[in-house]
Amino acid sequence: MSRRRTLGTKKKIALLVSAATVAGGGAFVMASTSNATPPAPKSAAESTACLGLATALGNNQKFIADQQANPDAQSEARIANRQAVIEEIKRKQEASGCAVGESAQDSQAAQPSQPAQGGQQGGQQGGGAQPSQPAQSAPAQSAPAENPGGGAEASGQQVCNGSTVTLSGEDGAPAASSNQFPAGTKLKVTNLDNNKSTTVEVTSVSGSCVLLNNAAFEQVREPGKFLIRRAVIEKVG
Repeated sequence: MSRRRTLGTKKKIALLVSAATVAGGGAFVMASTSNATPPAPKSAAESTACLGLATALGNNQKFIADQQANPDAQSEARIANRQAVIEEIKRKQEASGCAVGESAQDSQAAQPSQPAQGGQQGGQQGGGAQPSQPAQSAPAQSAPAENPGGGAEASGQQVCNGSTVTLSGEDGAPAASSNQFPAGTKLKVTNLDNNKSTTVEVTSVSGSCVLLNNAAFEQVREPGKFLIRRAVIEKVG
């Protein structure tokens, strides 16, 4: 009887030691996991989604700078609105794993693909102080070359050639903002990557040729992307 009791006690001790070892290993794994370095935020150069958000942020920052340089009676309200948009874009950057606060100008992103449109590029980079000059020169240069035969889109003129399209971050019914076209102008934006189109009215000023608000961008976007690299923009009214 005493020999059986002795063996039983040894087995119990072995089982307790094994359980403690397993528990300690689990605690070590949990500690190692909790101390793991989180992945670095992606830059605009590493992700199309991050580039789109950075471009949208840069456009809104440029709009605010233009309003501050050339204020009018509505500038304070416009600036407050765009600052709220910037905060929303930063939240989207964080949620998408992008570098929060990174910005890029739409005109700079489009510049390599459109070396011939010097006047239009200068208008985009020069800000909102002279919005009328690019609007007069760009359609006159681009319409004959891009739409020589008319056809299905005979009523439209292709404008903003080489520009990428992103979103302003503003809510509301589908609409656009522009630094080249006045309020009331109708623009048709076609995403050549999925052949989706939307026709919207310009309702406000922005820092690039065309910015779509959230509702309009949803109509032509590709899932998970905040930038349209291959776009056709037409003035239709």
